[in-house]
Amino acid sequence: MLDSEIGRIDKQAPFTIALAYPSPYGAAMSSLGYQRIYRAVMEEPDVACERVMLDDEAEKDLAHQTHPRSLESHKPMEEFPVVAFSVAYEIEIAGMLRMLDAARIPALRAERDDRHPFILAGGPLTFSNPLPLAPFIDAMIVGEAEEIMRDVMRVLSTTEGRDARISALSKIPHVFVPDVHGSILPIVAKVSDENIPAWGPIRSPNAVLRNMFLIETERGCSRTCTYCVMRRSTNGGMRMASKERILELIPKDATKVGLVGAAVSDHPKIVEIVRTLTERGCEVGLSSLRPDRLSDEFVGALKAAGYKTLTTAMDGPSERLRESLARRARIKHLDKCAEMARKHGLERLKLYLMIGLPGETDEDIDECIAFSRELSKIIPISLGIAPFCAKRNTPLDGQPFAGIKLVEDRLERLKRGLRGRVDVRSTSAKWAWVEYVLAQGGELEGLAVLTAMRDGGTFAAYKRAFNALPEKRERRSLAIANV
Repeated sequence: MLDSEIGRIDKQAPFTIALAYPSPYGAAMSSLGYQRIYRAVMEEPDVACERVMLDDEAEKDLAHQTHPRSLESHKPMEEFPVVAFSVAYEIEIAGMLRMLDAARIPALRAERDDRHPFILAGGPLTFSNPLPLAPFIDAMIVGEAEEIMRDVMRVLSTTEGRDARISALSKIPHVFVPDVHGSILPIVAKVSDENIPAWGPIRSPNAVLRNMFLIETERGCSRTCTYCVMRRSTNGGMRMASKERILELIPKDATKVGLVGAAVSDHPKIVEIVRTLTERGCEVGLSSLRPDRLSDEFVGALKAAGYKTLTTAMDGPSERLRESLARRARIKHLDKCAEMARKHGLERLKLYLMIGLPGETDEDIDECIAFSRELSKIIPISLGIAPFCAKRNTPLDGQPFAGIKLVEDRLERLKRGLRGRVDVRSTSAKWAWVEYVLAQGGELEGLAVLTAMRDGGTFAAYKRAFNALPEKRERRSLAIANV
């Protein structure tokens, strides 16, 4: 595994932590955030990290997790003084807990003492609702972590004793320490513009994004989509890297480049960046394409960069719902995307959307069916569907989950109406409900994850654990009532 990596930082230091990712290697090394923190730790004097990930088989069945060991030295995870987890989304909490159990580290912070590693957390989940993690972590960096991680490492590497570390870390802005702060989360951290763009040092053929050099084009977003955590109000909106800086940081030997961000296609120089990289002989991937930003020149540049499928967002199944989400995507934009994709010889147009949105009716689904059938006359269409889950720190925070049966019925209605014309694929409504309960929950819901994980980690185990909670919060009760 290590022999095939390009860009790994080989470093030994007096204080070495475990940098853990609660999903398998392929996902970890395709995470720009994880790679950025790896680089931040390795750049700090007298500090280093070794990587630990969830087993590939454990992603399918948590019972298969073997004793976690680092990639670099195969050192058992529990022998590191600090284990720092990067958690991307709610379902990964179970992977984190399974890794702690497999390492025989008490999952509950109340059961740990100076004999055990200090458990630190951060990652994308902290932008929304990280409170379900609170029973398990000693401290957490909330928000953009690369600058604060250095301050945290200095405290942890120079301070002896769990209590002293907790006291010192609680005084660092944007660091959440449950033993001190209770359930009061700090303001989300924001790095200085000089630290943008982030880039990942390691390229690997075993990553999901094979051999791809990852670099962000911008951080944040200038848009106001009502369901999204990374909207204009988060950390001051979009902060862009210059075209020159982006191109300067990309290694000359990189053959695949991933341009990452919440709104990559909103960068004013994005077409020039893609064309320059193509002229270098690179394949280029972009993480987010908005239909209202796609021009004929842009789609032509994507084709030249190796694209076979044009992927963008429909967002909601009808114009009415797209407007309610404050999305700019309209039928005219999606029609134009299909026409441009066909003109430039792309094989398919893939559209992502949500169902189970607030106020959604069968008529909205029927509008999606009619529109998608017409679009498929221009170019083959695929729909990627996710059930809507309300997130904290968004205008739609607190909206109830539509219900597993209702979402499944709407999905079946969509598939039936598009059968033979459009490829329709969806994420699980059941697991979307689990995500929703955690997204709206707190410490009790986090403790329920531990129970469910130890009970097999199945959906039935989660349902039992959530239903057994002593406090029935209104939001969670609404969700359970609709299951």
